[in-house]
Amino acid sequence: MIITTDYPATINHIKSHLQREFEVKDLGNLHYFHGLEINQTPCGYYLSQQKFATDIVNRAGLTDLKLARMPLELNVKLNATNGDPLFDVTKYRHLIGSLFYLTITRPDISHMVHVLSQFVTAPHSSYQLALLRVLRYIRETPSRALFFSASSSLILCSYSDADWASDIIDRQSTIGYCIFLDDSLIYWESKKHDVVSHSNVEL
Repeated sequence: MIITTDYPATINHIKSHLQREFEVKDLGNLHYFHGLEINQTPCGYYLSQQKFATDIVNRAGLTDLKLARMPLELNVKLNATNGDPLFDVTKYRHLIGSLFYLTITRPDISHMVHVLSQFVTAPHSSYQLALLRVLRYIRETPSRALFFSASSSLILCSYSDADWASDIIDRQSTIGYCIFLDDSLIYWESKKHDVVSHSNVEL
C-alpha cells in the first residue's frame, strides 16, 4: 500500500482497500460513537459527551434543580468513617462506573471521580453527597468539550502538581499532571503515590 501526503487520496485508497477485503460501508464523517460526540470544524475537532453526561444525571434521579460550579467542595476531606453506610450500594457503583467513562472527555472531574472510586466497596452517605455534587456540576456544564486544533505544532508541554499527605486515611499524596500537544490536551492523570512521602521534596 502506498501512503502519500495527499490525505484525501490516501484515505480513499485505504477505504477502497478495506472494501475489497471486507464487507464494509462508508458512513461518512464520524459524528457519534459509543457516547462520544465529534464535531468537525475548519479550526479543528471538538470531542464531547454531552448526551452521555445528561443521561448520567437523569439516571441519578436528582429531585432538585441545584447546580454546582465546582465538582469538589473546598477543604472537604473524605474518609472511611464519615457518614452512615449506604443501604443500597448498587446505584453508587453504577454512577461511578459511568463517570469513569465520562472522564474520556472531562479531565475536570477526573480527580473527584478518582477519589470517590476509592470507596465503592463500602460507600457512606458522605460519599453519596460528594457524588451528588459532581452530578450537579455536570448538569451545570454538560457541553464541556476537548478541542484538538487542525493546525497545531508538534511541541509537547506538560504541567504537574501535587499535594502532600492529603489523604487522611493513609497519608499518601496525590499527584496530577497533563500533557499538551501545542494547545491540545492529549493526556491527563490524577493518582495517589504508592508510598508515603515525608516531605513535599520527595513528591
